[in-house]
Amino acid sequence: MKKRLFINGEWMEATKYSPLLSPFTQEVIAEVPLASVQETEMAIEAAYRARGVMAKMPAHQRAAILEKLAELMGQRAEEAARIIALEAAKPLATARLEVARTVQTYKFAAEEAKRIHGETIPMDAAPGGEGRLAFTVREPLGVIGAITPFNFPMNLVAHKVGPAIAAGNTIVLKPANQTPLSALFLAELLEEAGLPAGVLNVVTGEGSVVGDKLVTDERVHMVTFTGSPGVGIGIRNKAGLKRVTLELGSNAAVIIDQGVNIDKIIARCVTGAFSNQGQVCISLQRIYAHEAVYESFVEKFVRATEQLTLGDPLDPETDVSALISPKDVQRTLAWIEEARQAGAHIAAGGKAEGNVLYPTVILDAETSLKVSCQEVFGPIVLINKIQSVQEGIEKVNDSRFGLQAGIYTENVHTALDAAEQLHVGGVLINDIPTFRVDHMPYGGVKESGTGREGIKYAIEEMTEMKLIIWNRN
Repeated sequence: MKKRLFINGEWMEATKYSPLLSPFTQEVIAEVPLASVQETEMAIEAAYRARGVMAKMPAHQRAAILEKLAELMGQRAEEAARIIALEAAKPLATARLEVARTVQTYKFAAEEAKRIHGETIPMDAAPGGEGRLAFTVREPLGVIGAITPFNFPMNLVAHKVGPAIAAGNTIVLKPANQTPLSALFLAELLEEAGLPAGVLNVVTGEGSVVGDKLVTDERVHMVTFTGSPGVGIGIRNKAGLKRVTLELGSNAAVIIDQGVNIDKIIARCVTGAFSNQGQVCISLQRIYAHEAVYESFVEKFVRATEQLTLGDPLDPETDVSALISPKDVQRTLAWIEEARQAGAHIAAGGKAEGNVLYPTVILDAETSLKVSCQEVFGPIVLINKIQSVQEGIEKVNDSRFGLQAGIYTENVHTALDAAEQLHVGGVLINDIPTFRVDHMPYGGVKESGTGREGIKYAIEEMTEMKLIIWNRN
């Protein structure tokens, strides 16, 4: 199956192609275009020329296109889920949930397109401001360069494309190398939904070619990126005065206080740790359990982990499938081995079969180990014993990252103290940090990034505020 680039409303052959392999079977599933600098240039030019069309398009029309997109995606939901399962090895049941969320995300974008407004400023609050009427409006930035990851190939694309269209911008989208099919499927649907030519351009290829061009080209007014901290920091350094939103890594943690009903939270914590093979920015990687509940929690968590079904992502019964690449299997096994050598106890998993890494539970891991302080992005979770919630808060905060964190507690004071003291972008009380709905503000502090996603908040990032003052004196 040979794919094409989508530039200026047309499907174009590329000069170079690369085979796309299934992470699960390692068989070729498609031939994907590797765009050159010239082809990326064409996409940027198309988006730049279409700016005027989008800036003039009324809000109700932008909303209607997004509503139509949501409707078309809903009609082809099973096909969309199978594309995700095939190219990302995301278990089918999880892929179906992603598609349902993607439909929601575009619906939110359609609604928010109608709510972009400014405010009036009381100029007479300052001496000399009398007799003046002032108000703000929000205007589109122009061309948005969107660079997206493999782990939510439809929904994380929707978090960039949805608000960009809602705000009246144009887009050049560079999807992750492993998951271009989801992005090309979206282009097909948006073409059918009536999006004008040039507004969305999908350019597949290498980050060093396509990504660099998007980040450095002056016609691109904003770069929105989800991916690794290393790449994100590089983008920030190269982007000059462009607007930049970065959603980067994390090693998300949950604290479990004494007095919590462990049976109630085990299934939720297992889901948080191993959903999509742990390849989630807010995957539950570190668990800090109070010594009063530690033994019981570990025993029940390990038992639940060992009951997960491993296998083919296209089988609806599968809970855990292949990691995105053989390289990631080798990396995660090496990190587990480092932990074992340092005296940590591997309570479950710790091995791989093909590209499927068994869900792994590690106890007594030192904070300096890679599995502790870096982002694992695999089905690995650490469980550590703490003597107090305060100790847990300090351990959660002792990290380069700060995306989201959770705490389970029955004490309202403890909950509010944690909410205040945890240095993260989002605190979840009586839930895992792996929770997200698509209209909430989402983003982190420290090396977890800068800026916020969630449709309304992304639109703020993707528009410029303009002040207008009318002197009536």
